[in-house]
Amino acid sequence: MSEAASARSRLAADPAAGIGPLEPMLRAWLPAQRWFAGKGRTITGLRAVSAAELLPPGSTPGLLHLLLDVDGDCYQLLLGIRPSLPPALAPALIGHAEDGPYAGRAVYEALGDPKLAAMLLERLRSPGTLGPLRFDRDPQAPVPAGLVPRPLSGEQTNSSLIYGDSFILKVFRRVGPGVNPDLELPRALAAAGCARVPAPVAWYEAELPGSEPLTLGVLQPYLRGSDDGWQLALRRLGAGEDFTAEAHALGRATSEVHSALADALPTLALGPEQTARLAAGMTARLAATAREVPALRPYEPGLRGAFDALAASRGAGVRAQRIHGDLHLGQTLRTLDGSWSLIDFEGEPARSLADRRRPEPAVRDIAGILRSFDYAARSHRPFAPAWADDCRAAFCEGYARTTGRDPREDPVLLRAYETDKAVYEARYESRHRPDWLHVPMAAIRRLASGTDRGFGRTQPGPGPVARPGPGAGPGPGEGFPALSPHPRPQPPRRPHT
Repeated sequence: MSEAASARSRLAADPAAGIGPLEPMLRAWLPAQRWFAGKGRTITGLRAVSAAELLPPGSTPGLLHLLLDVDGDCYQLLLGIRPSLPPALAPALIGHAEDGPYAGRAVYEALGDPKLAAMLLERLRSPGTLGPLRFDRDPQAPVPAGLVPRPLSGEQTNSSLIYGDSFILKVFRRVGPGVNPDLELPRALAAAGCARVPAPVAWYEAELPGSEPLTLGVLQPYLRGSDDGWQLALRRLGAGEDFTAEAHALGRATSEVHSALADALPTLALGPEQTARLAAGMTARLAATAREVPALRPYEPGLRGAFDALAASRGAGVRAQRIHGDLHLGQTLRTLDGSWSLIDFEGEPARSLADRRRPEPAVRDIAGILRSFDYAARSHRPFAPAWADDCRAAFCEGYARTTGRDPREDPVLLRAYETDKAVYEARYESRHRPDWLHVPMAAIRRLASGTDRGFGRTQPGPGPVARPGPGAGPGPGEGFPALSPHPRPQPPRRPHT
């Protein structure tokens, strides 16, 4: 056995033994990746959890799969190995190994290499295990061979590959033990016969000693030609066109997904204790945000009133179930036949996997969409409050057509969740996009006063309609780019990620 082959054998048996030579280049490369959560912090600990070569030893290019523990977070890496990189792959270079099993070779991000991306699809087409990795698929969903891959640019918390305009593979970057909701919930919906969400076709996981399996990637149909809900709303606004019919239909689609999830997975009734904990969590997030965002402090007492009212409601009649967890217009697609689909069921990546899998009132998703309409309206010059009001009302009416219950019929719960969402937005915008802080702040002023404009036009409020105060509207130099409004910045959206 050659020295390099012997080193690779040791790598498979003991990942830490072979990753050492790659550690300096990975420490320098990881913080620059858009999906890396530790930006702004020095990496203090980096340890290989598992390593597997996905091609036979000596293959050129080679493909190394890594799970790395980086300061307590686990990340998935797919690294290409070549003697030298062709010019087209030069931007993917991570570094050159000086010693170890890959001494003298170029190490690079593998997903941009068409040969390696095609190999990954072949693994998904052929279920089985390879080291710690297990590949699985739906036997009823054929995946043709030879589909040409291309990476999806502008990714954030994950990376995606499109295969022949037929399928899209989401590769999760930050992973943890347990089934990822982006695999679990679409599979449950498919089994329940709900066609509003693309059904997983294939997936792969890591099985590590003493741990639940880690979901690493999901292959789903690519909804070619679909309109992203956020971009579609902006186009309609820019053209001065009505969007209420689309909002109504999206409300119906959302309620169908919620109903199917409630039928397919366990639900629970919120009692006084659970409701109090829910309100306490919202109150704690408000206090933490007020310490960080000075503009929020004058409104803290009024905002806290929404959470106090929720606690006082004692959870009467409220059920918790599995939900999307990060729903906004950028997580919706209007397909070529005019129907709506919901995508990206991963939930908010900043939350733990266990938290994202916890049942919650469905109104959390509804509040996310309602806030999204407000963001869209405030991205337009001049500000279009009536457009947002009409869309919010239409969405709630469409939701009620399926469930028989209008979300506005529980104003205490709806106000609490929309307030919590606006507080979350204020913290995000203050940290990352201060030019957009005026958007959640306008909602915060309204929500703190308890007025009714933001809840459609059917809920009575205790005071006069709030008008945007100074700084609430667009200011000089705020060009309102067509960014996603949501506190997990998205690239310009595309059919299904």
